[in-house]
Amino acid sequence: MGDILTIEGLTLATKRDVLVRDLSFRIAEGERFGLIGESGSGKSLTSLAITGLLPPTIRASGRITLAGQEITGAPERRLCGLRGAAVATIFQEPLTALDPLMRLGKQIALPVRRRLLREGQDAGRAAVAREVRALIDQVRLPDPDRLIRAYPHEVSGGQRQRVAIAMALACRPRLLIADEPTTALDVTTQAEIVTLLTGLVQAHGIALLFISHDLAVVGQVAERVLVLRGGEAVETGPAAKVLTAPRAPYSRDLITAARRFDTALEGRP
Repeated sequence: MGDILTIEGLTLATKRDVLVRDLSFRIAEGERFGLIGESGSGKSLTSLAITGLLPPTIRASGRITLAGQEITGAPERRLCGLRGAAVATIFQEPLTALDPLMRLGKQIALPVRRRLLREGQDAGRAAVAREVRALIDQVRLPDPDRLIRAYPHEVSGGQRQRVAIAMALACRPRLLIADEPTTALDVTTQAEIVTLLTGLVQAHGIALLFISHDLAVVGQVAERVLVLRGGEAVETGPAAKVLTAPRAPYSRDLITAARRFDTALEGRP
């Protein structure tokens, strides 16, 4: 099984600061990989570099190879061809990621139509509508007729995130990036989204880059993990090993803090 993503010596910097330094990792086809770190550690910047969406003030060096294509320094035309077909992203806050002035059904339909055209299939209204319904079923959204006509502010946060997942799946990407997809949700909805995401990527054979500071959530999703601190990798390995017997002091501190937080939430002494 080959790699869908290879990052070698990635450095992201502004004129004044180095934000990510000499980062390297690989994700195999169909693999679930977790990127862990506190806020400001460079997790989301790394995902933006993978999709070629870094702001112009940040300079990237090193190599990023996605689906056999070089990303670093690639022209926008090539990057546009890879977005959707090779990679799709689910962002942290769907209320800001979705268009507030467009009905949800139409927002799902846009990537569906683009993918059908890319594949040379029927992209007429009826064909697109069938695909939209199928995606709504896949992400287990209730009352499809109402949801298709609704605007983002008219549904719950969990339902908005399911719409975002449907839009990402509509492209049939080989790599799905989930950037803190459960942070804005309550605990019950978080668990539902994690279960849904894990089941969908396994069913479709999609690789997953799951970005989070929540170790418990990453432990449920990822097969391998990498821990970032201040833009540098401090530890990587199988998720079960890193999250239960970490070698790096920073990883141990993260896990200890997470356990203390869970204990405090549960009211245990």
